[in-house]
Amino acid sequence: MTRRFADADALAEWIVATLGAEIRTGLPLGIGKATHVANALFARAKADPALRLEILTALTLERPHASSALEKAMMDPFVARHFAGYVELDYARALRGGGLPPNVHVSEFFLNSGAWLSNPTVQQSYNSVNYTAVAADVILARPINLLAQLIAIDESGPQPRYSLSGNPDVTLDVLPELKARRDAGEPFLFVGQVNRDLPFMPGSAELPAEAFDAILDDPSVEFSVFAVPRRPVTTADYVAGLHAASLVKDGGTLQIGIGSLGDAVTYALILRHKHNALFRELLGRITSEPRETEPFEQGLYAASEMFVDGFLDLYDAGILKRRSASGHVLHAAFFAGSRDFYDRLKAMPEARRADFDMTAVSFTNALYGDEETKRRDRPHARFLNNTMKADVFGAVQSDVLDDGRVVSGVGGQHDFVEQALALRDANSILMLHSHRIKDGEPESNIVWQLDRTTIPRHMRDIVITEYGVARLKGASDSECIRRMAAIADARFVNGLLQQAGEQKKVRSTALSVAQGNQRERLERLLAGPRADGFFPAFPFGSDFTAPEQTALRALTYLKQCGDSKLALARTVAAGLTASPDADEQAALDRLDIGNSAADILYRRLLLGAWRETSNKSEG
Repeated sequence: MTRRFADADALAEWIVATLGAEIRTGLPLGIGKATHVANALFARAKADPALRLEILTALTLERPHASSALEKAMMDPFVARHFAGYVELDYARALRGGGLPPNVHVSEFFLNSGAWLSNPTVQQSYNSVNYTAVAADVILARPINLLAQLIAIDESGPQPRYSLSGNPDVTLDVLPELKARRDAGEPFLFVGQVNRDLPFMPGSAELPAEAFDAILDDPSVEFSVFAVPRRPVTTADYVAGLHAASLVKDGGTLQIGIGSLGDAVTYALILRHKHNALFRELLGRITSEPRETEPFEQGLYAASEMFVDGFLDLYDAGILKRRSASGHVLHAAFFAGSRDFYDRLKAMPEARRADFDMTAVSFTNALYGDEETKRRDRPHARFLNNTMKADVFGAVQSDVLDDGRVVSGVGGQHDFVEQALALRDANSILMLHSHRIKDGEPESNIVWQLDRTTIPRHMRDIVITEYGVARLKGASDSECIRRMAAIADARFVNGLLQQAGEQKKVRSTALSVAQGNQRERLERLLAGPRADGFFPAFPFGSDFTAPEQTALRALTYLKQCGDSKLALARTVAAGLTASPDADEQAALDRLDIGNSAADILYRRLLLGAWRETSNKSEG
């Protein structure tokens, strides 16, 4: 019989009374955490050293933190507006402040990207594991005795209906086993916290009320779920997206990731479908290879661990429409999206929302289990994932820095690379920017050899940068080196090939094709279409006001300057004699830049950054 609670503290008291002094709780990744349940248990553990609380989770989401005074001027008002009503997790606050009590332990298998690089506790307790292995190797191996999940509710009928919404991922994989263990005598509770801000997802994510041992439902525990702010899409993103979109076959299967590269791929696919002549023209200017260029008649089916905003845009554009054997156009394991994404899902009639089946991660990320049907449903699969660095042999680095600090986690990337190798006519496509700016200077993201890898070289397939496509599957080392050098920034090509020559890995170090790999060529490519309204900075809408967008451009540039005194001095010099235009003045006003000595310096920095970005675009 399902117990009903209106108070999180009362629920926590019942949980401790039922399970005892050792609580091993699983919280879903991202937005699916039962926040008030977790906070109530954390408060009890802080007050009672005899109570041991272990939390196994991933992707703990927090409001963004500013790292400088200028960032604070930008972020504080935005965060207050955009995250109004969002309830933070108290264990995250404690971790951020170094105040986890000794009887509380938190372990994550995927981190919010870059958010915990300097936190020793988080770095030490990180658990590196493939997404599909979390159920068996983390949750069931411990095992947990409490699963606490945020759930959606539908109250349109005579009885309320409940859904795991955006997080059926690991829950559906572990729940049968945990309940079977309870039947055999092991303690276990499954608790749901209702949140009406979650979209109700029917299908595999829907569970009957009796599936839960307890449900927390009261206005006092309602809150706005975490909405991911949209980021600007750069020229490099867009051109890489054009390359990726031209590898997607009509009638095929698609997975895309979150972020600006994923948005760029979505935009390019819609451009191919709705503005085909422009798509063909641009593609013809960046490659002579035969590619996929026709509009989508059969459409695409999505099998993706994450239901990103872009899939909803592809659905609305009439591209995501090929149905699987189950009748769905998308199977995904979790979502965490923009406010617009949640609102669009909630506004949809359920009959349309049912086209998207949120299901177990074992279904989306692997072929095991009904493999024959999955193979039929997933022809011409293109699994697109982002990475940080690649080496010339085809290995990539996506989750960890060279010094061992974890940026995010492997997540499902290895799962999809493995799946692509197992499917016929499928490709694993790993996307990255050719270079980055660090302390004001460019550094290549394509290197000779990586110290740490997420995907090893023997699993190499396709790598994409803004400068092209490197097809590596079945290629020799010398072929890989030349193909990877051909998509590197021109400033680094000779160094890569010279190193290859010194190691006797290539016969010739000449590669004239890569000499055109310069940002100016990409800017010229998009200049005409941009004048006609194509390729905007925020193609699917922005959470930032117009002055904030202008400010963001300068702040991004200043972040790239880092601690370089030379780069910062150069920026100040560029701003000494500059006068703000109307948009820049609006941004200065938004940042409350006045006439103090510090403000005068900030003004020159910002004006210089705007001048430098106008001259150099993205570096």
